Amino acid sequence: MTPMQKDEVVEFMRTGSRTGKLAVTRADGRPHVTPVWFDFDDDTGELVFLTQVDSIKGKSLRRDGRVSICVDEMEFPFDFARIDGEVSSLTPHDDDPDALLHWSTVTCRRYVGDDRADEYGRRNAHPTEMLVRIRPTGHLGARGIAS
Repeated sequence: MTPMQKDEVVEFMRTGSRTGKLAVTRADGRPHVTPVWFDFDDDTGELVFLTQVDSIKGKSLRRDGRVSICVDEMEFPFDFARIDGEVSSLTPHDDDPDALLHWSTVTCRRYVGDDRADEYGRRNAHPTEMLVRIRPTGHLGARGIAS
């Protein structure tokens, strides 16, 4: 097993269309993990994704801004990367619809490709959504876990 450096963690996480498994904490302390489409803002180093304002994620992020997001390579010899972080901003659609549409489209491009990015970006930039920015506070990653 070979540990990843911080830049390798980010590179691994943004490669291809790996979905992130986002962990937040519910109000009663139970963990909540869900897949998310995400990307990174190269200007700020923040991890960016959208979620519904009134979802469990949305409520949890407003209450307790600490998160962990993990991606993995599910083929031998298995790799993974994780970023821990804190919410730097939560921007509901109505506060900045242009930013929400921009990041929705950028994020969707990773998962549906150039041909459908605009379509999915518009679809996902719904008024019930908010833009989430996470400031990384820690990272962990390893290559060749099973080797």
